[in-house]
Amino acid sequence: MRGGKHLLLLAVLVLHTRCQQKPQVFLSPALKNIFSGDLFYLICNNSASGSGVKWYYEDAEKNLTSKTWKISVATSKDSGSYQCESNGQKSDRFTITILEYFPSASLTINTGQPVMQTGGSVVLQLENDNGLKGWNCWVYRGDQTKKIKLRLEEDTVSLVFQPRSLTVLETIFWCTDNAQQRRSNQITIRTSEKAVSLEMYPLPAVAGKSMTLKCLTWGTDQVSHAVFYKDNVVILESDRPTYKISKVTESAMGRYKCDATFMYKARSGGRPYQVVSDYQDMLVHAPTMEAFVSANFGLSCSCPRCPNNASCRWYYKDNDEQWKHTGSSQGFMMPERSGTYACQAVWNNGRSFLSSGVMYQPPMKVNPAVVSIVLVILGLLAAAGAGAFYIWYKKRNATEGPIYEDVMLESQGRSADKFKMTTPRGGDNALHPDVPGREKKVGHYEALKTEGMKEPVYHTLGMEGAGGKGEYEALKKEGMEDGAYHILGMEGAGGKGEYEALKKEGMEDGAYHTLGMEGAGGKGEYEALKKEGMEDGAYHTLGMEGAGGRV
Repeated sequence: MRGGKHLLLLAVLVLHTRCQQKPQVFLSPALKNIFSGDLFYLICNNSASGSGVKWYYEDAEKNLTSKTWKISVATSKDSGSYQCESNGQKSDRFTITILEYFPSASLTINTGQPVMQTGGSVVLQLENDNGLKGWNCWVYRGDQTKKIKLRLEEDTVSLVFQPRSLTVLETIFWCTDNAQQRRSNQITIRTSEKAVSLEMYPLPAVAGKSMTLKCLTWGTDQVSHAVFYKDNVVILESDRPTYKISKVTESAMGRYKCDATFMYKARSGGRPYQVVSDYQDMLVHAPTMEAFVSANFGLSCSCPRCPNNASCRWYYKDNDEQWKHTGSSQGFMMPERSGTYACQAVWNNGRSFLSSGVMYQPPMKVNPAVVSIVLVILGLLAAAGAGAFYIWYKKRNATEGPIYEDVMLESQGRSADKFKMTTPRGGDNALHPDVPGREKKVGHYEALKTEGMKEPVYHTLGMEGAGGKGEYEALKKEGMEDGAYHILGMEGAGGKGEYEALKKEGMEDGAYHTLGMEGAGGKGEYEALKKEGMEDGAYHTLGMEGAGGRV
């Protein structure tokens, strides 16, 4: 009987031992919700020390033998069941669901860098649109999680605080409300003993976005040469300490480091320093809930896949690489300064991915008083231009004048409105010289022919009076010197007009002659106005007949 009891006790002890040897998977740090971008560890807790461990994801074995499986940047692809195996025993399934967005509260680095020197410290900033009353923060160092109690004098939406010094290689910070149902994103700070570190802006790396790698030297910015490596292969050598990936893809995933050559400002001579940074892992994931910025006179934020009750949060950066919250929560904004802007959609328990940065230049401000003055000046200029055009137009018409001479109106003896018009200057043919049927009339002119004449022989035309006939003869130059002129007599009512050469015989140059003019019944003659005894420049005039006498 006793032997049977001993066998039964032995079987219970064996079963209990086997149950104790079954490994278990647990999460560290112990997060109630895991968001996209989180860092966490899966730990296989097996009692057998030194024994090997196998990991399985969705029943597929992974090439991992360590007790700890590190997920550096969580994505939706990491959702699923995990198991570990030790001493031939598998653990129970441990299921994880990765939320495809960020938590609602925001935790950022206010002062410091993602990689700090050992013993250094950073200043963090926590923001929550619904207030921070009852919130606390947490720090994960090594394998221990501790609370950071926030000192809030009053409820606020933003708080800046400084944790203790950084003493371990990796420290994770995050914040939650009292019930730990709402929390912020994580901030991971790493430490290094080296004077050079490789920084990545922003983290995490998002497919389709840009990322800048910077070789940061502590205590100086006088970097003369930098070499960037990916998986220990040189990808860039430059005299600038930055390397920009314009569009991140999955092929960018890997381990990066940089080699910097630099000098300190206080050092006046000697060889420069050359230091290689520690490695940094770059993991890439594609965003699912992403905000978008459109620029059209102002900036607009949208997120098609986000909840309808989401609001907007704007970020800004200028010369540095750190995004800073602008304080605006409107979907549309008009920034007052130029720079790069991005936005996030925020709702009750989540946030979208940060949008791509957009360069924005605010429009030039216009002073209403200046606009009024400019409009008045433009109006005056327009009025002056119109006046100048009117004056020019009037002068132009006055200069050209009408085609017809002034019109004289004669009464025809019947009524005051019966008039006839005088002939236009030059006759009808002057206006229309080519119109057929307009034959020459008595008194019109003919061309002065030059046949048989020597230049410069001139001709003049006789003019008919009431009953006379007009003719012309050539003004011959034979026997005359240059400068002798001829003029034509003019017929009166019943007389005849003739001409004679004004001979220059015995006369000096400059003596002029004039022609007598007939009256109604007299005859006009002329005589030479001799210059004898006269000086040059003396002029003579011709007597003029009246009706029947001589003056």
